Amino acid sequence: MRTDKLYYQIFLTQPSLLADLIPGLPANCAFEYVAPVVKESEFRLDGLLLPLSDDPTIPVIFLEAQMQPDSRFYGRYFAETYLYLYQYQIDRPWRGLLILQSRHQSLGSETPYHDLLDSKVQRIYLQDLLHETQLPPALALLQLIVLPNEATALAAQALLSTVKPQGAEAFKQTLSLVEAILVNKFPQLTTQEILVMLDIKAADIRQTRFYQEVLEEGREEGREEGREEGRQQAEAMLLVRFLTRRLGSLSELQIAQIQALSLAQLDALSEILFDLADLAALDAWLQAHPATTPQTTIPEQIES
Repeated sequence: MRTDKLYYQIFLTQPSLLADLIPGLPANCAFEYVAPVVKESEFRLDGLLLPLSDDPTIPVIFLEAQMQPDSRFYGRYFAETYLYLYQYQIDRPWRGLLILQSRHQSLGSETPYHDLLDSKVQRIYLQDLLHETQLPPALALLQLIVLPNEATALAAQALLSTVKPQGAEAFKQTLSLVEAILVNKFPQLTTQEILVMLDIKAADIRQTRFYQEVLEEGREEGREEGREEGRQQAEAMLLVRFLTRRLGSLSELQIAQIQALSLAQLDALSEILFDLADLAALDAWLQAHPATTPQTTIPEQIES
């Protein structure tokens, strides 16, 4: 006996029974019975955070950032969430985290998902962070995204200063994220201009992604030359690259002079990187600090 239609018939003809079983329904409400086909769509999750802990109470987190209006956003978000839970047979709780532009963003009706939005999903509205102070570092990072351009530099500097006491690794990680935000926010600026905006000191330059990339190139080239000499070559390459991007093409003589500097002299040069206004100022510094290590091979070409 097929019972599905029988149940539907009972409930449709006895609306008071529905009201008895579902609190809040009026006793005299009427319904129409339909059997629609629900087509399965392909969804791609923006971000899924899977717990590494074996603790089964730690939830899977469905993360999504939405900056533009989208009248189907909430429907799509919950559809992809539950489709994932179904297809992958997830056996642990889930939570949602939505990073949104503002409370007035048009993202579709909340009504069908009201309970889920209240109990399962945390919504962060970036516009709410605009005038906040004393934010924890994670929220201060998000605040940089929506701050007016003229306020971004000071806010970024303040964030980095609060993170620095936490240690080199925390500072490096935060600086990398700040760099990424500013590169996206100010695409017309060069890496060096962004570092100037951040008021990055010479000691902190070594924490930047630009430094790490160039340093790794130098390490590869100097790996066979011995540990100390390899480091010296890597530091020299970094400074040549940095100065080339900042001041323009260096002469072969300037490159040779920098490559012949000792590690201590290279450190001293890095300290005044942003004080050098032009190539003439670099020449003056090099003349005042003659090399104390044997001259190394000059590369045929230095890419900017």
